[in-house]
Amino acid sequence: MTSDPMVIVGAGQAGLQIAESLRSEGWEGPIRLLGDEPHPPYHRPPLSKAWLLGEAIEAQVGIRGPEFLERKGIEHVMAREVAAIDPAARSLTFEGGETLRWAGLALATGARPRGLPVPGADLDGVMALRSLDDATRLAARLAPGVRVVVIGAGFIGLEVAAAAVKRGCEVTVVEAQARIMARAVPPAISAFHTELHARHGVRILLETGVTAILGESGRVRAVATGAGELPADVVVVGIGVVAADDLARAAGIVCERGIVVDASSRTSAPGVVAAGDCTVRRLDDGTSQRLESVQNAVEQAKSAAAALMGKDRPFTATPWFWSDQYDVKLQMAGLSAGATAMVTRGDPASGRFSLWHFAGDRLIAVDTVNLAQEHMAARRILDRGMALTPDDVAAAAFDPMAAARG
Repeated sequence: MTSDPMVIVGAGQAGLQIAESLRSEGWEGPIRLLGDEPHPPYHRPPLSKAWLLGEAIEAQVGIRGPEFLERKGIEHVMAREVAAIDPAARSLTFEGGETLRWAGLALATGARPRGLPVPGADLDGVMALRSLDDATRLAARLAPGVRVVVIGAGFIGLEVAAAAVKRGCEVTVVEAQARIMARAVPPAISAFHTELHARHGVRILLETGVTAILGESGRVRAVATGAGELPADVVVVGIGVVAADDLARAAGIVCERGIVVDASSRTSAPGVVAAGDCTVRRLDDGTSQRLESVQNAVEQAKSAAAALMGKDRPFTATPWFWSDQYDVKLQMAGLSAGATAMVTRGDPASGRFSLWHFAGDRLIAVDTVNLAQEHMAARRILDRGMALTPDDVAAAAFDPMAAARG
């Protein structure tokens, strides 16, 4: 057996899962999990919710502690930057020049917040939310009366808005699109959540562009938009993320909006796999798909570990996502883009309803609001490829839970 370790660059959800799955797949050699943050692996979803509200501590957002990693024989190296990788030599170089050889390499480098390309974006008080340290800095600034402007009405932006208004802040959300969460959900979900935020006192400006961040003495004081100036003590930029594919790209690995991988998480370089937010998956029809979710990170990581062990474990499950805003849980199974018909079950006015999306007579996605059991049933139905038509779902006798069991 080689003495070289399996090396994983990136110690988030995907990186940790690769390490654990390598053990499950039978790898008995050393594993080094390299992270650039000074924290044990942690869950990111709570950062824009419970962490901002002061309802969680670091131990609660942690995925695995040092004792677990030691028991599994996983060496977690914290706060260490990798400068370059060399697939041909099977080695990497750290900042500072030290090198490390590997038996196999996994890239789980995640993504970084997309920068706001306007003057003043570097002022004190302009923040993004991606890491635990980001969330800690932002939470420290949220207090009653603080004027918060959130740029971008995607999941992160709206979750931050919900947390900030709960902390007593005055919150305005600025969105360039014609509706909120436009890239991820249908108009009915956008309309429901727009009303939800309005009821909680959040002001949402749609089809509004940001032209500059204005400051005074180095600190933010306002956001200049097409609708005028918005006074601001804190500005949160939530306009998406960019795959952190720099190491792979510099090493000649194929990248297109992320590290290109197949269904088994293999990259274009032999012996190198990738998983999580840093990737884009090449589909059988030649198109590509980029998913940013916990499920995608975990399932791609399992595939990546298997591939490093010379096995095929393609990720084929239905993608699913969620967002918690106030007391509302939005859960999505499948991808509704391209739907030609939609069936609504329940009454949106009640705060509990679901949307079933079809391409022709084929069910492709289900969105649920405060219906966790129906969401789980929809995932099982989609995974099985069950033959349901819009008329089937619209029937008064249709029971999603019974259908999932059948």
